[in-house]
Amino acid sequence: MPESIPQDSVGLVQPQTLHVDQPLELECGRVLPAYDLVYETYGTLNADASNAVLICHALSGHHHAAGYHGADDKRPGWWENCIGPGKPIDTNRFFVVCPNNLGGCHGSSGPTSTNPETGQPWGPDFPMMTVKDWVKSQTRLADALGIAQWAAVVGGSLGGMQAMQWAIDFPERLRHAVVIAGAPKLSAQNIAFNEVARQSILTDPHFHGGRYYLHDTYPRQGLILARMVGHITYLSDDAMRMKFGRDLRSGRFHFGFDVEFQVESYLRHQGETFSRNFDANTYLLMTKALDYFDPAREYDHSLEKAMEQTRCNFLVMSFNSDWRFAPERSREIVNALVQAGRDVSYAEIDTPKGHDAFLLPIPEYTKLFGAYMGRVADEVTAHV
Repeated sequence: MPESIPQDSVGLVQPQTLHVDQPLELECGRVLPAYDLVYETYGTLNADASNAVLICHALSGHHHAAGYHGADDKRPGWWENCIGPGKPIDTNRFFVVCPNNLGGCHGSSGPTSTNPETGQPWGPDFPMMTVKDWVKSQTRLADALGIAQWAAVVGGSLGGMQAMQWAIDFPERLRHAVVIAGAPKLSAQNIAFNEVARQSILTDPHFHGGRYYLHDTYPRQGLILARMVGHITYLSDDAMRMKFGRDLRSGRFHFGFDVEFQVESYLRHQGETFSRNFDANTYLLMTKALDYFDPAREYDHSLEKAMEQTRCNFLVMSFNSDWRFAPERSREIVNALVQAGRDVSYAEIDTPKGHDAFLLPIPEYTKLFGAYMGRVADEVTAHV
């Protein structure tokens, strides 16, 4: 945490927990009888609850999107670049809500929480989740907060998929959807990357069929490898070349299999850090939710028909160097919206940063994002 909190930060924040006793029927056919949702809020809800913005997190994200939890925090929330006073999602104008999805490992009910029927961690017995399930659970959070309609639902990557699902399933409950670095469904290549990551976890000898909590261990190496594979896909070739090139860690070859190139050191560090902070069962669940996402499936496999269900305005943004969710995938969404007669703005940002660009302070991106969200805030003011 910095010595003094920047003026454009939301500052110190405290997570909150919503306990829901109403059963949640899931797409997998199971029912979650009760559950907890951990979330954070920033800004102030106005009198008619018309200025609320929902932030949906990506695969490895969580509820802590902005600000600091305390003096020991080494870094702020994962979207500090975009949430705060005067930032694209301006907390002087919006009331921002960010939950940790069900199945997560940062406080919401998931594999690490206690199964009330056994008194043990859910582990692999926690129900399989889908984007539709997450959106349905988020409506319960909105109801509890007194929010009948979101000014906007916003998300990048897997978060963008949730924004789309919101617009399709609950069209009257949001006025704008912001989909950043998203896709209407995963390609075979993307599913393949996810499967490699899952197999690295499932085959780790410390996985114990997902019940590693009972063995006081965890599939460390599997998580490290999963994160390394994923991280490669989040960066572009240009980004990796600019950041690392072929630089050697010690300046010379050692002719062995230990770390020699800087990029190797970086990936191992990222994997090790991730393995200490993320749950393996959650990683498996989240990647399967990504694989399952396909809103067109319920509408004769027509994305246009799916988008005909929507009523909100859309902002879709992509990044030209993103090869995980390439710009053409965003254009599929845009074209479907245009064919469905919906209001959509689209921008493709020129940057070498790859898929992770949606998390970074890229001037053109934040300027466009801020301009659109400024219009959303102006609508709120005009409505009031």
